[in-house]
Amino acid sequence: MLAATICFLLIALMLVGVPVGASMGLVSAGAFAFLGEGNFLAVMAQRIFSGMTSFTMLAIPFFILAGNLMNSGGITTRIFDFAQACCGHWPGGLGQVNILSSVIFSGMSGAAVADAAGLGVIEMKAMHDAGFDDTFSAGITAASSTIGPVIPPSIPFVVYASVTSVSVGSLFMAGFLPGLLMAVAMAIAVYFISKKRKYPVQPKMPWKLRIKYFWRALPSLFTVVIIIGGIWGGFFTPTEAATVACLYALILGGVVYKTMNGKELLEVIKTSILQSAKTLFIIAIANFLAYFLTHQRIPAMVIDGIMSLTNDPVVIKLLIIAILLILGCFVEGVAVILIATPVFLPIVNMMGMDLVQFGVVMILASMIGLLTPPVGMSLYAVCSISKVSLVDLSKTVLPYVLGIFIILLISMFWPPLSLIVPNLFM
Repeated sequence: MLAATICFLLIALMLVGVPVGASMGLVSAGAFAFLGEGNFLAVMAQRIFSGMTSFTMLAIPFFILAGNLMNSGGITTRIFDFAQACCGHWPGGLGQVNILSSVIFSGMSGAAVADAAGLGVIEMKAMHDAGFDDTFSAGITAASSTIGPVIPPSIPFVVYASVTSVSVGSLFMAGFLPGLLMAVAMAIAVYFISKKRKYPVQPKMPWKLRIKYFWRALPSLFTVVIIIGGIWGGFFTPTEAATVACLYALILGGVVYKTMNGKELLEVIKTSILQSAKTLFIIAIANFLAYFLTHQRIPAMVIDGIMSLTNDPVVIKLLIIAILLILGCFVEGVAVILIATPVFLPIVNMMGMDLVQFGVVMILASMIGLLTPPVGMSLYAVCSISKVSLVDLSKTVLPYVLGIFIILLISMFWPPLSLIVPNLFM
């Protein structure tokens, strides 16, 4: 009863417009006060402080800053031009370019919204000029942005690692194959939609021109080598990789490309601070809510409730997916990870499921949440930079949501998809 009441109040507050972090704080503090816990304010301060002070969490503001530096420093433009040279002649034309650009950018920034707001402007303008429908352009831009947090580096994976103490490096590697399969699924959808609507295809570029675009983009593409190669090679941790990515993006934008001046840099830093503060505030408050849930033995109640329904691992896994997808419709992705992980962790351990594999499942489910209203952050990001309504955009992304859902099911029921790469390299 208590768990249901908390869930209802949390969703109700967010639906009436209360910010996610404030909703979680009000519900958890109010529940503690209602239950007569006299020292809950001291506990709240302690849990909020501990939720933001881990070394792993430092990666989040630096990856956000790196993504914003790349968007302002001309890096994303060169990535898009290179992707256009590679696959602009494929069926689907710039739709396929959109996906490939997101795959490349995902190796530099771990945030979907940074992809949607940065690359998205370039992608949608190019698709509009080429004769693509604005709704289709916005839909594939929103959908392809969700590849970013799955292919490393990834802010959601960092958050999940902070909750479970799983190796961030293993989680990063686990996201490679599911992320690439997401791109393939979206490319297939774009192929059939484009064929049906007869969208334009660009002429195939000669190799000389492709090499030219590759050479222009090479310093930008080297960012992926630095981040992923550095982590795999043991030269630095994921947190240190985020700081290296910031420094490299700053050098590219300010020295190599000379597309960023001091005023723009200050604006990027200001934007990154605000975005980081919002994200870390949610994480800090969610840490207190997770403590409250554990204190009241709500995870144990959830386990008992699920086990009373069935002992079949297949059905339990399907129930977990259903709960995650429902939560994702109403709660921001990072908050879902922080709230649901402590609840489901005992069940996952009971089933003998690898925590790295479950991390991939959590992140894929949260990516679907980015594309489902009323709290679909990628939808809102794309709506803010396009003239497409939220209702039309929500309908347009359905084929891509289906593709991600299929990858989610495969990841849940076939461990090698997420474990084969970590097992090879770790």
